[in-house]
Amino acid sequence: MAPLTLGADAKTSSEGVIAGGTAGVVVETALYPIDTIKTRLQAVRGGGKINFKGLYSGLAGNLAGVLPASALFVGVYEPTKQKLLQIFPENLSAAAHLTAGAIGGFAASLVRVPTEVVKQRLQTGQYASAPDAVRLIASKEGFKGLYAGYGSFLLRDLPFDAIQFCIYEQLRIGYKAAARRDLNDPENAIIGAFAGAITGAITTPLDVIKTRLMVQGSANQYKGIFDCVQTIVREEGPPALLKGIGPRVMWIGIGGSIFFGVLESTKRMLAQRRPVHDQNSKED
Repeated sequence: MAPLTLGADAKTSSEGVIAGGTAGVVVETALYPIDTIKTRLQAVRGGGKINFKGLYSGLAGNLAGVLPASALFVGVYEPTKQKLLQIFPENLSAAAHLTAGAIGGFAASLVRVPTEVVKQRLQTGQYASAPDAVRLIASKEGFKGLYAGYGSFLLRDLPFDAIQFCIYEQLRIGYKAAARRDLNDPENAIIGAFAGAITGAITTPLDVIKTRLMVQGSANQYKGIFDCVQTIVREEGPPALLKGIGPRVMWIGIGGSIFFGVLESTKRMLAQRRPVHDQNSKED
């Protein structure tokens, strides 16, 4: 494998930024109503009913955060993956994908968390607009209010990103080896859907905890992650930790299909625009 130069690293990162940002915005716009339903299911306590109105509440403000967060994630993931694949032996490529996914997720969390806090407060009807949400959260809870549930977010998203991208990359490697050709967009989309749905189901309890901590605001119903788990199980029973699993699996499964399909097609389009010698210096 030819070593990556600094120039190649920069191209990998910049192309990842563009591809990731594009894929993130497309997915969020298409599937936002399902995400809203999932959030409302998870936020309601006991046997309360949810409201199906305003399913696009907060979309515009959310896109302002999703674009840089998705761009940052892929912009960090791609060059990190390439570096780790050079370091790790071929039979440990899964470890490289897991590690790169976690590193990318941690970098993106700096943007994702405040975006998620504002989005979920809007989805549950606490505020009328994103600017109002940011202003009121900051005034009532301080700057740290925008990072409410940060620990639970990392607890959910670092394993989620690591597992989803690892499953996706490993399935692509196996499929590509069996087919002895590059994968087309529909094939990438199907693999992405499978990886997303499986990972979404596995991490649903972590998502419920994160949602409860993020939407509680200044009420402080829960003192932290463990208190949140204990309270939910005690008051609502263990099944409450799987609230919203249907919409979540559907949302992330379809989202994985769209995200990885758009991601790979955008990466390929950008690669085709590179000079020939740059294309030859990189390896997928």
